[in-house]
Amino acid sequence: GKAKITRGYNLPAKYIIHTVGPQIRRLPVSKLNQDLLAKCYLSCLKLADQQSLHHIAFCCISTGVIAFPQDEAAEIAGRTVESYLKETNSTLKVVFNVFTDKD
Repeated sequence: GKAKITRGYNLPAKYIIHTVGPQIRRLPVSKLNQDLLAKCYLSCLKLADQQSLHHIAFCCISTGVIAFPQDEAAEIAGRTVESYLKETNSTLKVVFNVFTDKD
C-alpha cells in the first residue's frame, strides 16, 4: 500500500508515482486485500498532494495479471478517491486511465 515518486524523464509527465497492489490468489477477495488496494490509492493521493501536484492519473491497480476483479477494484478506487478528496478538501484533479472497454 505504499507509494514512491520518481521523475518522469522522457515521459510526458513530470513525475511518476509507483505503487504495487495486492496479489489475489483466491476469490472472494479478502478484506485485507481490499484494504491494501485502497491504501495504494490513498498513498498515491497523499504523495501527490505532498508534492503539490495538480493532477494524478491512475491505471487500474492490481487488475491485470495480479487478478483483482475489475468491478470490485473499480468500486474501491472510486470510493477511496472520492472519500479522500472530500475529507482533505484536496484540489487534485484525478483521471482514471483505462486500456480496454472491460476496464
